[in-house]
Amino acid sequence: MDLSNVEAYNEEVAAARAQRDKDYEEYEKAGRIWGLVPRERITKIKIDRVPKEIIDRYYALEDMTTTVSDILDSYGIDGAISSSHIKPVVPGSKIVGPALTIRNIPVRKTPTQGAHDHDFIAMSTRDIYYIGEPGDVLVSDFGGNLDVSNMGGQSCTVGKSCGFAGNIVNGCCRDVSSIREMGYPVFSVGTTQITGKFRMECVEMNGPITLCGKLVEPGDLMVADDSGVCIVPYELAETVIDQAEEIAASEERMRELIESKAPISELRPLFRSRYK
Repeated sequence: MDLSNVEAYNEEVAAARAQRDKDYEEYEKAGRIWGLVPRERITKIKIDRVPKEIIDRYYALEDMTTTVSDILDSYGIDGAISSSHIKPVVPGSKIVGPALTIRNIPVRKTPTQGAHDHDFIAMSTRDIYYIGEPGDVLVSDFGGNLDVSNMGGQSCTVGKSCGFAGNIVNGCCRDVSSIREMGYPVFSVGTTQITGKFRMECVEMNGPITLCGKLVEPGDLMVADDSGVCIVPYELAETVIDQAEEIAASEERMRELIESKAPISELRPLFRSRYK
């Protein structure tokens, strides 16, 4: 084992924790720390974010995730999840924004015993909303659990009031009627009426999580529509939209030619040209 690599890693972790503590104190003084999630379970407070002007360009795409998925394939990135696995609660919803992440795990005690013992309700999204910024996307991971709620109407109300672009849930949400009424974009693996209280706890905030088996890092650009969800690595966000706009223009040209009944000789050179 190369001890120098271990030492470098330990120094990197220590520096990240020191920065987290500094940011925590700053946000606490500003009244932005709710305090339900212990400080040591928060990996980072501040993240790098894709600029709004780039996000707006994604929203302008007609078929966002279809094109983005193809581009991710070209980079060898496994970052697309179909709507067979995760769907919008409100059909027609779209989400584009930087990911803030929560990872939840089940608790061992039964929920009835937890309620009887007046246990602390350890599931929380309040903390992450208040350290977030308008346009962020909460991505919550409960391992794809299809039985109990990972998020409900009250949580979404807070998210909407804080200006979040929407939520993506690797698990179930509840209060579906309320979410639809408020028009807040939520994508989830399933829906349920059963509460997650006394059934789960947040063990990490703003660390890496999985979404239907795909890696999500805080700051990754989440792109979601009726076809599914794409996870664009932060560092590729601008490159991907540049290519997506070129593809959209090319496909619009092809559509115009097809509708005008252009001859095959004119169509053939453009056919699947982006795969060549």
